[in-house]
Amino acid sequence: MKKFYITTAIDYANGMPHLGHAYEKVLTDVIARSRRMVGEDVYFLTGMDEHGQKVQQSAQRQGIQPIEFTNGIAEHFLGLCKDLNISNDDFIRTTEERHRKVVQELLQRLYDAGEIYEAEYVGFYSTRAEQFVLEKDKIDGEWPEEFGEVQEIKERNYYFRQSRYQEWLIQFLRDNPDFIYPRYRLKQVQEFLKEPLNDLCISRPIERLSWGIPLPFDEKFVTYVWFDALVNYISAVGYGTPKFDEVWPADYHVIGKDIMLPPHSVYWPIMLHACGIELPKHLLVHGWWTLSGAKMSKSTGKVVNPLEMVDQFGADSFRYFVMREMTVGQDSDFSEDLFLNRYNGELGNDLGNLLSRLLNMGGRYAGGQVPAATISEEPEEILKKSWIDCWGKAREAFDGFLFHIALEEIFNFIKSINRYAEVRAPWKLAKSEDPADRVILETSLALMAEGLRLAAGALRPVMPEICERIFDLVGAQPVELWDDSMEWGSSLEGASLGEKTILFPRPER
Repeated sequence: MKKFYITTAIDYANGMPHLGHAYEKVLTDVIARSRRMVGEDVYFLTGMDEHGQKVQQSAQRQGIQPIEFTNGIAEHFLGLCKDLNISNDDFIRTTEERHRKVVQELLQRLYDAGEIYEAEYVGFYSTRAEQFVLEKDKIDGEWPEEFGEVQEIKERNYYFRQSRYQEWLIQFLRDNPDFIYPRYRLKQVQEFLKEPLNDLCISRPIERLSWGIPLPFDEKFVTYVWFDALVNYISAVGYGTPKFDEVWPADYHVIGKDIMLPPHSVYWPIMLHACGIELPKHLLVHGWWTLSGAKMSKSTGKVVNPLEMVDQFGADSFRYFVMREMTVGQDSDFSEDLFLNRYNGELGNDLGNLLSRLLNMGGRYAGGQVPAATISEEPEEILKKSWIDCWGKAREAFDGFLFHIALEEIFNFIKSINRYAEVRAPWKLAKSEDPADRVILETSLALMAEGLRLAAGALRPVMPEICERIFDLVGAQPVELWDDSMEWGSSLEGASLGEKTILFPRPER
């Protein structure tokens, strides 16, 4: 059977990881983990885009070779994946031989087919954006800040005959309205395609840019970004080998809205089609994180270092926050206050205190073991129904990438366990000598433990390490597959409870 193949965009090797990089990794990881929870064989790719003029210039400023510079940056992005507990199967670097080989193979094929030609360009070039720009890109007569310094240049380059495929792409998008999620992003692409497409410049002369993959048919030029970077999605999974057919087409490319149009929604589909390669099934396009309503930007200093937060609060707390706070596809604002409200409230008070109370009372009143649940009165029935309602809605939300809703439902269930504990008040029942009260006490502890087991099973794609700890502390087998283990049951009866634990320590201010 074909694997479920999911990718992130590859990160450009000219700066340190920031919140946007971390969010995209976590989002993709949550999708990958949730697909594994329903039994799918997942292949998850991320990586780095290492060529280009900005990388070459950064290396020159440091007096080192570009590969030394990108090796250093790669360590940080690999470290980000490790620190965030990202479960990627591969990490592609565009400086690898396996990638270079596929890039040159595709370029040669297109050149031989007459799809690539040489021509002279006279116009404007933005070094910061690494692209040619037009007069119409000016705002009030000025080049936008993101272009940086713009120079007028005249040079020969190679071009891909992209324009001849415009009508094909328009029809493809009509025939495949689910190609882009959320669907309103599709309309943006369709609006873009109402204007004539230009042919795509795919090279830079080696005297201006030497840090790149040489064109196989003219080594006086290197491959420009899109025919290099975008090819990673197929070069990493063995294009031209039997492995490729086990993985491709990709089920989802997870990308930010800033690189949806035109690279991933116009250039990439046309490139694949021209090469005779099947298109990916879907693009999943997420929004930006903002600070006080403004887009995060290295140039303005508006950035958040995700690893500082992970060091202080733990990876799973960070993962929970970004998945709980952002609706996939839309922008979301970040602030320390928002984070602390989620951390102290939902994580600390609702989940952390619930587990702590169970472990404390289980140790004091039940010999450190999960008792049997022997009665089922109204409070017990209300709690069990709460789980059924929660899990039905949460599963549907997971399937629809509505992770903020899934987490809201799960934490509503966790709140219902806390309400149940308040109703039954086992700490009061422990003072009674009535045998009937003892039965209720034991039942209440058993239901609290089972509720935590189920909540941890539901939360596992988002908070894998915390959930492993919860399974261990309540004596449960880890939930591996949702279909096998998410019904209310009594599998914990007699299981050993762990020592009282604080999952989410209060931060030092």
